[in-house]
Amino acid sequence: MRPSPRITVRRLPERGAYDRATVDAILDEALSCHVGFVVDGQPYVIPTIHAREGDKLYIHGSSASRMLRTLAAGTPVCVTVTIQDGLVLARSGFHHSMNYRSVLVLGTAVEVLDRTERLRALETISEHVIPGRWAEIRPPNERELAQTKILRMGLDEASAKVRSGGPKDDPADLSLPVWAGVLPLGLVAREAVTDDRVPEDVPVPGYVAHHRLGADRGTP
Repeated sequence: MRPSPRITVRRLPERGAYDRATVDAILDEALSCHVGFVVDGQPYVIPTIHAREGDKLYIHGSSASRMLRTLAAGTPVCVTVTIQDGLVLARSGFHHSMNYRSVLVLGTAVEVLDRTERLRALETISEHVIPGRWAEIRPPNERELAQTKILRMGLDEASAKVRSGGPKDDPADLSLPVWAGVLPLGLVAREAVTDDRVPEDVPVPGYVAHHRLGADRGTP
């Protein structure tokens, strides 16, 4: 499928990717997204948690959230995610860069009202953040569901942009006595800190103690 003009990568178009496998993998690995929208001519960009299920992207928050209320009314939305993979250190300041994987999604969101889908969306978001958690915790009660707004948007207009590899120095700079290369970056889960009120006989769950993020947990 040809990308729409709105999501076609124009700057360094060779970095653009429009296949769903690439888009889905980046959305699934990124822990959070940024949601952009305009209210009365004023643009806002708000960070939040997202999760993908098939061709649907979910975001959620308080029912009192201005962002969610605005988007539920049909305001156009732009959702982006970015994963930083490495610092690219070149021999010149101009050619320094960063390896990254990013996704841009455009469209409009609709509020999820069906109770079954609402619970499934919340489970999807929970499992996106830390797989295995939903089966162990207390599910939301009716009061909590009433205080939560969930939005869904499609992935019909979505594109990825990826930069990988080493520095792209000018040939004349290659002989400079300057170190160049890539400093890899990655999000790492550290040792879990148990809440003081957890009973002593309740151990740290395996999915927490051995939690892996990003590619380390098998995400492409």
